Amino acid sequence: MTIALIFITLFLLLILGVPIGAAIGLSVIVGMFAGDIQSIFLVQKLVTSLDSFPLLAVPFFVMAGELMQKGSMAERLLALSRSLVGHITGGTAHISVLTSLFFGALSGSSPATVAAVGGIMVPKMKEEGYDVGYATAVNTSAGCLGVMIPPSVPLIIYGTTAGVSVGDLFIAGILPGIFVGFSLMVCAYIIAKRRGYTATAPRSSPREIGSAFLGSIHALMVPVIVLGGIYGGIMTPTEAGVSAVAYALVVETVVLRQIGLRDIWDILKSTVLTTASIFFLVATATALGQILLFNNVPDQMVDFMTAISDNKYVLLVLIIVLLLVVGTFMDALANILILTPLLLPVVREVGIDPIHFGIVMIVAIAIGFLTPPVGVNLFVGCSIGKISIERLSIAVLPFLASMILALLVLAFVPQISLLLL
Repeated sequence: MTIALIFITLFLLLILGVPIGAAIGLSVIVGMFAGDIQSIFLVQKLVTSLDSFPLLAVPFFVMAGELMQKGSMAERLLALSRSLVGHITGGTAHISVLTSLFFGALSGSSPATVAAVGGIMVPKMKEEGYDVGYATAVNTSAGCLGVMIPPSVPLIIYGTTAGVSVGDLFIAGILPGIFVGFSLMVCAYIIAKRRGYTATAPRSSPREIGSAFLGSIHALMVPVIVLGGIYGGIMTPTEAGVSAVAYALVVETVVLRQIGLRDIWDILKSTVLTTASIFFLVATATALGQILLFNNVPDQMVDFMTAISDNKYVLLVLIIVLLLVVGTFMDALANILILTPLLLPVVREVGIDPIHFGIVMIVAIAIGFLTPPVGVNLFVGCSIGKISIERLSIAVLPFLASMILALLVLAFVPQISLLLL
């Protein structure tokens, strides 16, 4: 009865448009009264849930992303992408995907990637004669790579919730992120071929590619510092986040001179607001997870799903369907925080590696950025492309299908996620 009241309350509050963190917190309060749990419980959970060293990485990676979004790194990455893939049919679309792949390794945020790359590329694609729906759909879909390619805030949240190494998750996310990016480029190529879109530029010479590479070297050094430091055992993910902020600050203010004092103040405000909303969500969702644990819901979930099938691949398909459906109406971080404690015992029961499952979960949740009514990327894309949500939702369908196909491949071929570990 307590659990039913919690989820009915949560569902109703989400329908009413209450912010997800507040909706979860109010649902927890309802559960406390229904389950006769002392009020001190919520206060304790709000404090202890944030007492985690890996979570300190979140504000640093958020700030690093803000610094690089305000600076000139996105444009430099565009120049590199243009030299590498601009000669392919539908070249500007491929430039958008490849730049989003690069920028995702800097920002760790899906909407930020759409805003930074799409804000430049959508107007340019319209100038070159691309259909506005196609141009916006490409950039909106490619923005999802921002949470797949490490460093990624959702990967940090999953790691702390599941109790697995954030560093291992970062390494495991590299190949899947590249694979999904390649899938989007294949989709973009097929559509471009059918519509007669031509290449953007002639094939670049090795000298031109080298020049573009040198121009973007400051941006490309960020994932090298972060992932190299973690993989080499030099830094923890939190320390890598601090290093990313320090590096981005020095490069953008001193070397490239693209950010001033007023910009830094805006970046700090944006970082604080984003971090506060994330941490409030973490705290309330952790309290909700504890109530679910009190009521033995994880064990019941294991019994229920293994009663359907004990085949891990069948269970993976069922879980993916669940994640895709829930992703249409619930925020990505809330999905991770609420569903991870419920689903992790199930996947461990059937022998699925939690690192592999984490990557599958993040990719599935990233697809939720493209599905209404809560698809954040769609709203950012509509603002950039100046088109309706209905038109963009239709235009994005081929890319959505390619991402789901890529997700199934990642689910059934765990070696793609685990190869670098």
